[in-house]
Amino acid sequence: MKKHFELSLVAAAAILLALAPASADAQGIPRTADGTPDFTGVWAGPGFAHTGGPLDRPTVSRYTTENFAPLQPGAESILYREYTGNIRIDDPTAYCLPNGLPRQIPSPYAQQWIQTPTQLVILYEYMHFFRVIPFGEPNRPHAADAEPTYMGNSIAWWEDDTLVIDTTHLQEWVLDAYHPPDGGSRWHSDQLHVVERLAFTSPTEVTYDVTIDDPVIFTEPWVQPWQMELKPTWDGLFEMICEDNNRCRGGECTASDVQVD
Repeated sequence: MKKHFELSLVAAAAILLALAPASADAQGIPRTADGTPDFTGVWAGPGFAHTGGPLDRPTVSRYTTENFAPLQPGAESILYREYTGNIRIDDPTAYCLPNGLPRQIPSPYAQQWIQTPTQLVILYEYMHFFRVIPFGEPNRPHAADAEPTYMGNSIAWWEDDTLVIDTTHLQEWVLDAYHPPDGGSRWHSDQLHVVERLAFTSPTEVTYDVTIDDPVIFTEPWVQPWQMELKPTWDGLFEMICEDNNRCRGGECTASDVQVD
């Protein structure tokens, strides 16, 4: 009975700490009751222009080729998929299939982050995907029974004031849409390991560095630098239902209104 009572006290303390109002330090950086930076809020992620005001402009953000590490021998055919006319290969999101974590990070839709002492919850407006990421010791093992998925298995920890999110168990999928003159896409393997590192540079601005480590394709890890911007006036996420505006149901695509004379 005493053990149950002690556990109840611990649980109650955790709830009170999670609900405690955030404060800000001398630089205006929001912090939780335990002193860690507080990422709670609605954000314009890497897929926005970051205007510094209440309005913002979505942009097409892709992983920059100039940042790529050298490719493994023969990996070019794995990374670059030529245009096939098969929507599932050229751009599976046209089927309303998930875009996967590497492509979700820079999607031009709002993100809502909810931080507690034990976990970080990220809600994505695009396709209503979410991540529930537990905090813990740095570099600890991932769940042994985790299965490969579109969003992978994520864990998080703090390195001073830097938030680190480590993700493995990502199934082979699209890295991002790639549109040379003849179309096509870029893919990652099922060995992809993604590390996100985020740090406040002002009360509303965050650096967002994404390390891509895919030993099947690249000879070494490489970093894509991005940013996020907190939007205090954005109330929350809009409802986004892909199937409501899906012009490629079953792979049979129809023209949009602006494409019809």
